[in-house]
Amino acid sequence: MIVRPRPSALGLFFVLRGSIIPRIFSRILVITLLSCVVVWMYHRQWFSPTHLSAVPFSLFGLALSVFMGFRNNVCYDRWWEARKQWGDLIVQARSLARESAVLLAASTANPVQERLVRRCIGFGYALAARLRDQDVLEAVRPWVQPDELETLAGNRNVPDALLLAINRDLAACLRRGELTDILYQALTQRVAQCAAIQAACERIKYTPTPFAYSLLLHRTAWLFCLLLPFGLVGTLEYLMPVAVTIIAYTFFGLDALGDELEDPFGLEENDLPLSALARVIEIDLLDGLGVRPLPEPAQPVDCVLR
Repeated sequence: MIVRPRPSALGLFFVLRGSIIPRIFSRILVITLLSCVVVWMYHRQWFSPTHLSAVPFSLFGLALSVFMGFRNNVCYDRWWEARKQWGDLIVQARSLARESAVLLAASTANPVQERLVRRCIGFGYALAARLRDQDVLEAVRPWVQPDELETLAGNRNVPDALLLAINRDLAACLRRGELTDILYQALTQRVAQCAAIQAACERIKYTPTPFAYSLLLHRTAWLFCLLLPFGLVGTLEYLMPVAVTIIAYTFFGLDALGDELEDPFGLEENDLPLSALARVIEIDLLDGLGVRPLPEPAQPVDCVLR
């Protein structure tokens, strides 16, 4: 995610970090070169566009902009829903750690509360790694014992296995009489909320927007930008490449931005900073255990927070 002070009005024109331009530069270059060729052909009188009207292009562009706006709204809703789910995960992790600290008596003989907190931290890192298709076991290694790590290695869903281990510890406390039924249900409800958040994130990740819809908009944007120079050259002449380049930047940029926001859990510059959010959980929960010194919050590198 891009984290930077807002540039000045003039500086906005020269910002590349976080801009969509590097991703679509080759497309814009193709359209600009085509526009220059069309102008050259027009002034060589190789063709006469006088019979072409700008009205169809206006209607075409209006319809395309409406559908692109709809798709980008859908993609942004996915991005924002993912951010809300991770915000809720931070709330649930803090609440689970806080309630367990009050309801469970931590001791050397019964270190359930510390084990629960460390597994909860591991769950955040494991979920981030799973959503990014990274090594989940490496992400969770610092937060579990070696024997438990070997057990987790046999699970396809490591985050869920961590929640299961937390539930087993709570059930053992219930059997030993360290928790009443009501307190047990309160804590397991927090665990269930974490599982629901994982399911919601997986729903976003594994259910993309319909491919046919994205393909239609992608092809239509290309077709519109390729034909536009022929429709505007008779009116704008030498200014036509400038106008077409700006229009191509707008449509190709919206198309590429929708692709980027569609998967909010990736590693692109505008994706969610899952590692930084998992670090927030780590710092808050270790602080509750009284661990010192605490790790530092994640910081953006070159204005990008991962």
